[in-house]
Amino acid sequence: MEDIVVEKVTLNIGAGEAGDKLEKAVKLLEKISGAKPVKTKTMKRIPTWGLRPNLTIGVKVTSRGKKAEALLKRLLQAKDNKLKLRSFDKEGNFSFGIEEYLLIPGVEYDVSIGVIGLEAAVTLYRRGYRVKRRRIMKKNIPSRHKIKKDEAIEFVKSHFGVDMEEK
Repeated sequence: MEDIVVEKVTLNIGAGEAGDKLEKAVKLLEKISGAKPVKTKTMKRIPTWGLRPNLTIGVKVTSRGKKAEALLKRLLQAKDNKLKLRSFDKEGNFSFGIEEYLLIPGVEYDVSIGVIGLEAAVTLYRRGYRVKRRRIMKKNIPSRHKIKKDEAIEFVKSHFGVDMEEK
């Protein structure tokens, strides 16, 4: 029950506008993950940015299980197996950005896509977290069972061979 596991890896590209840029992002995420991406919509109106509710401006895809771990290894290779300490939150999850998808091993350059960057968010968990999410008899997770930042860093170092940078 104390083992830490990768629950999911979420890839995200914020295109900022609907149209050609968004379609390129959909194509890229499908190429990287092998899964069908979901388009994200705005919730608020922000006139200075030209945003209104239900405007499609981003794309995301979530990968779980063994596929998520394999994808995470490839994404970390694109970052030269280095992460910053501030990439981790207090609950052990972490995220990082990749400037160009060309850095990811196994992904070839596509002229129709061009050069686009993306963000990856990794969620870690321990078995037993289902108690918090189940429908009947929900309970809180005790603090001793939650993943702490130090434990997450140690997990990433040992399982993925990642080095930590101060800045």
